[in-house]
Amino acid sequence: MTGADGAGRAEAGRVRCRIDLDGDGRYGWRMIAQNGRVVAVSAHAFQDYGGCRDAFEELRTGFGQQAGAVQHTPSGNGWMWVLRTADGRATAVSARAYERHSTCRTAYERFLTLLGGTRDVTGSCP
Repeated sequence: MTGADGAGRAEAGRVRCRIDLDGDGRYGWRMIAQNGRVVAVSAHAFQDYGGCRDAFEELRTGFGQQAGAVQHTPSGNGWMWVLRTADGRATAVSARAYERHSTCRTAYERFLTLLGGTRDVTGSCP
């Protein structure tokens, strides 16, 4: 994949959005903080590159109308956060599980801060 910097990624304020191709030929985005840590990933895989990019752009511009929550991981042995649209569709999830609810909540708040910093940037993903 190639993008704004020739490597399938673009700068978006203090974060980068990287689009990856999985083993099944589907695309997913991941948001990477300035320190290199993956902050969030797409909640769903997409059939095409453009659809994945559009989904991140929709998240970037419309996250203020979405609701987030901290919940147990599917295995029940940790915490994760999920951001959902008004109709309940998940759009973004934490990139990892957390041992403590409070740490997960703090990570969610950092994600929102970083995502808010991308509002005025064009071309959030390649």
